[in-house]
Amino acid sequence: MTETTLDPPRVREAMEASSDSLTPSERQLRSVILADYPFAALGPIQELADRANVSAPSISRFVSKLGYRGFQEFQQSLLSELKDSQSSPIELRRTPAGPASHRLTDYVTRAMALTRDLAVRMPPDQFDRICTMLGDPKRRVFMLGGRMSDAIAEFFLRHLRQIRSDVFHVPPDPEAWPEYLLRMKPRDVVVLFDFRRYDAKLAEFAAAGRVRKAQTIIITDPWITPAAKGATELVTVPIDSGTLWDSYVPAFALVEALLVPLAERDWDATRTRIEAWDTLRGRTPGEARP
Repeated sequence: MTETTLDPPRVREAMEASSDSLTPSERQLRSVILADYPFAALGPIQELADRANVSAPSISRFVSKLGYRGFQEFQQSLLSELKDSQSSPIELRRTPAGPASHRLTDYVTRAMALTRDLAVRMPPDQFDRICTMLGDPKRRVFMLGGRMSDAIAEFFLRHLRQIRSDVFHVPPDPEAWPEYLLRMKPRDVVVLFDFRRYDAKLAEFAAAGRVRKAQTIIITDPWITPAAKGATELVTVPIDSGTLWDSYVPAFALVEALLVPLAERDWDATRTRIEAWDTLRGRTPGEARP
């Protein structure tokens, strides 16, 4: 009788299986690896440590929790996965654009590929933790974005305000920040959006929030904003569409995906608040939109 040998779990699966035992710094390390999987972890250990703002010994403990005997064995497993793959997202994203008559279809296809990439790379447990943080009525929520990404923050909070109270849009002018920082209490939530061509001011606001013992959710790209240092939750969103412009479609998809469970978390309270909101806007609850 021949003994059946089970294939070892893939690194991504091992990271998801160990999610409950990871510390905040290890979860941040996991996010960095998933942001450019598997390439982020194929270089020197110190290079990965610097990128993730953790120590080399922290990486060693992390891979040990995943069941590997060391960083070298961890990398060998990643290389094995890479050899087994038939094509990489990088190759797909660098596909030349189609004929002019099909540019819309081409771009939508690229945006859809990026959004699917986000769904794969973001661990479900992290999504659930962020929902729990943002849905806790005892915590205030403060949002801010960069030069372009602040539009995503404002889109998010305009919806979130209809679901719950104490949601604040922090102005980009640092002179206005003391008003909001003085409102912060321990365990309040700071949500920052920052994509490449990063806004240096956001790192300052994130640091000031940590001094107030607020928890930070940083939503950034695979190259990771400087504001991510010490983040409670680090979310890396694919943005490279392979065209002249980065795509924010996955970031908006993430925001919309978060809004659904946040609204349904206590639907009776959400419905009551939306009805009151619409009444104050001068509309009868249930009235058809023009």
